[in-house]
Amino acid sequence: MEAINKITWREKLKGYKKDPFSAVLLLLVVLAAVVTVGVLVSLVAYIVIKGVPNITPQLFAWTYNSENVSMLPAIINTITITLLSLLFAVPIGIFSAIYLAEYAKRGNQFIPVVRLTTETLAGIPSIVYGLFGYLLFNIHLGWGYSILGGALTLAIMILPLIMRTTEEALHSVSDAFREGSFGLGAGKLRTVFRIVLPSAVPGILSGVILAIGRIVGETAALLYPAGTAPVVPGSIMESGRTLAVHMYALLNEGLYMDQAYATAVILLVLVIGINALSAFIAKRVGVKE
Repeated sequence: MEAINKITWREKLKGYKKDPFSAVLLLLVVLAAVVTVGVLVSLVAYIVIKGVPNITPQLFAWTYNSENVSMLPAIINTITITLLSLLFAVPIGIFSAIYLAEYAKRGNQFIPVVRLTTETLAGIPSIVYGLFGYLLFNIHLGWGYSILGGALTLAIMILPLIMRTTEEALHSVSDAFREGSFGLGAGKLRTVFRIVLPSAVPGILSGVILAIGRIVGETAALLYPAGTAPVVPGSIMESGRTLAVHMYALLNEGLYMDQAYATAVILLVLVIGINALSAFIAKRVGVKE
């Protein structure tokens, strides 16, 4: 085995000598990978080094004040807004993708318009979504700053992402599954929801994971519709800040830099935990199916 590896490497070296351009491309690829990993490791290490020593029990007090600068209300608001956003966006996104992938007939002129619209919405800056949510929910509907307004704004923002990933996951399911189901006498609805959709669950969950990451790390889209109140709201019609907005507010004030770094560590742990849990669920579902 070692001899084969040695021969292989010798052949590769000879190939690089004959074609220097390949060696340059290999060097660029390796350099890009090293830079990417280095930046990621440096960023995480910087946040951990600056933030971990500043994590104290006072940061997890139930009530926020200028002395403890508690992030617990922001953690609760982050979880609430994430769940509400997914509650609105996931069903609409999945059912829309099912229609586009399974029920829309070929040559339908409506389908390219929908896909162009979703791709356009996916590229709109988050601050534009924030202004739209402010004008619609705060001004036109008269809700004011509210958790519900922020959640609906984020739901609109992540809807194109969920639609596109779900549609791609449905297209990746082999047509043999559909043909086998039809051959056994199953109808279109049963085939879609009992055969195709379960097979596409891992891909759908990947889109949901990306959506959760965008929700948790979003600030601009929440500043206007949800506000920045550092409290646990009594209802979803009251204002509240998420962890990302909380960290932005602390950095913007410039008075609580240590607490801002500690918040960044908690936010990083929260995102990694959610992604790991979602990936584990997707893997288990994929193996089961």
